[in-house]
Amino acid sequence: MTGIRIAVAQPVISADARVNGETVRRLMRKAAAGRARVVQFPEGLLSGYAKEQIADWSHVDWDVVREELELIMALAAELKVWVVLGSAHPLTPPHRPHNSLYVISDAGEIVDRYDKRFCSHTEINHFYTPGFDPVVFDVDGYRFGCVICVEINFPQLFSQYERLGVECLLLSAYPVDTVFEVKARAYAAINCYWVSMSLPAQTRDLMPSGLITPNGTYATQVTGKSELAIATLDRDDPDLTIPLQHARPWRTTALKGDIYRTRAVTDPRSQNRTTA
Repeated sequence: MTGIRIAVAQPVISADARVNGETVRRLMRKAAAGRARVVQFPEGLLSGYAKEQIADWSHVDWDVVREELELIMALAAELKVWVVLGSAHPLTPPHRPHNSLYVISDAGEIVDRYDKRFCSHTEINHFYTPGFDPVVFDVDGYRFGCVICVEINFPQLFSQYERLGVECLLLSAYPVDTVFEVKARAYAAINCYWVSMSLPAQTRDLMPSGLITPNGTYATQVTGKSELAIATLDRDDPDLTIPLQHARPWRTTALKGDIYRTRAVTDPRSQNRTTA
């Protein structure tokens, strides 16, 4: 087998971190049984997501969240899988938490954490502290990056990850409209990388979770009431030759601009814009 297998989860999110932790571990085992090396979960899963499961951070038992996170880390080491897990990350009071994705390695260690940079109006004014940096990490020679939900409306983040060499962008979200899927597929095709979209079961009526190819089409989707879909990222897939081997390198060259600047001409018919 070439490439790397990734599992995309679509679980129900509850307000109980113990229930959420049990759900994560159950799906991790299912993903490992399917030979997945990376398992991705939705925004806010472990702690519960603000505005949906959480109305006030004082209602969250952070000790329980931490205990469940530690159990998930231990299982990641046992199963030898990487886990990208959505959760609020508490800060020192009175600062509000980050809206985060924990990047847990197959050694059971948190190797990085992505903090949502562009929060919604309600999030930034009532629930979360923003982050400021992109996060990339490598698994088995493939490079991954992270974004969260409403950040889909900021194309500069997606192009930034293309420049950072990301091959699969992990988009964890709690979407509220169907156009979200259109944007995700467009970014995959424009940037010529995979977009893995993990959403909660509560939003399955809007769109499925799934893995979108660099062609902008789905490699796999979570169907029905299933909670997990697994697919392989393979940069040598002949069906992806055009976006990966031709379009992406060409667009990188084109953006540098030299191929255009060196072909500029001094011609009155070029400079006169009012002549037929």
